[in-house]
Amino acid sequence: MVSRRDLIKGAAAAGALSIAGTSRAQAWPSKPIRVISPFAAGGGTDAFLRPISARMSQNMGQQWVVDNLAGAGGTVGATAASKGAPDGYTLFCGAVHHTIAETLYTKLPYSLERDFAPITVLAYVPNVVVVNPKVPVNTLQEFIAYARANPGKLNFGSAGNGTSHHLTVELFKQMNNLQMTHVPYKGAGPMMQDLLAGQVDFAFDGMGTSATQIKGGKLKALAVTSARRVAAFPDIPTMEEAGVKDYQATTWYALWAPKGTPPEIVNRVQQEVVKALADPSIKEIWFQQGSEPGGNTPADFTRFIHAEIEKWGKVVKASGAKIDV
Repeated sequence: MVSRRDLIKGAAAAGALSIAGTSRAQAWPSKPIRVISPFAAGGGTDAFLRPISARMSQNMGQQWVVDNLAGAGGTVGATAASKGAPDGYTLFCGAVHHTIAETLYTKLPYSLERDFAPITVLAYVPNVVVVNPKVPVNTLQEFIAYARANPGKLNFGSAGNGTSHHLTVELFKQMNNLQMTHVPYKGAGPMMQDLLAGQVDFAFDGMGTSATQIKGGKLKALAVTSARRVAAFPDIPTMEEAGVKDYQATTWYALWAPKGTPPEIVNRVQQEVVKALADPSIKEIWFQQGSEPGGNTPADFTRFIHAEIEKWGKVVKASGAKIDV
């Protein structure tokens, strides 16, 4: 039987741990925070990470330093982040691409669910079918007809093998029995440069990267891959409206910390993200890029990640795609 004295000791110890945890959370951050972005500068990740990092730096009184470590479809940066010290001073801004990589890569040096502590989603972004103006089409049905009449002629760019830019087109190809050539890049930024220059013909890009180019008339937008139209681009039809049924694919960007990062720090970051997303300037940036804000709890985000890994795993297996590393 546990004595009253032992109960008092246990309560005191628990109280001490609670106080220690609270003190640690209050002391953090006491130096700049490094946020690893696993794609090249100028891509979709940067479009959301850099504005919110600037806001977080102001709100928290410590600089959020974005470190672009591109390569291998975002897995180079993810690998580096997984090895970071679990002290709250290394964070990772990943994306839907990383849930795809769990099935696509045969020998990943990390596990998204085993080696990271989920924090929260920053933004949910519909993909948009964008084509270089030299491609002689103006609607999605014209695009499909042109691709069928010219098998293998159209090239599509992606942010890398196994990214959502890649797999969303693979799914589209399967559904419409099309032959197209994949050209992978080390991030959406370099891909966008070649798409604008006409080196590749089209992409299923995140709206965050393409929004400015669509508004400027430098790319033609044929459809969005979300269930409903994007408020900032009301004239762009959905896939279903454009004649392709049962096709939906959304890009999202999110924050993780290395596994073992104290829960109070993880929760603090999530709460600070929610605060930043409520800022009018951030809300306007998200709106202009056709995105919806995140902010879900670490527990909800954990469940979301698991569901995304299962969903994209089925697409990867159906496509037959595999990457050996």
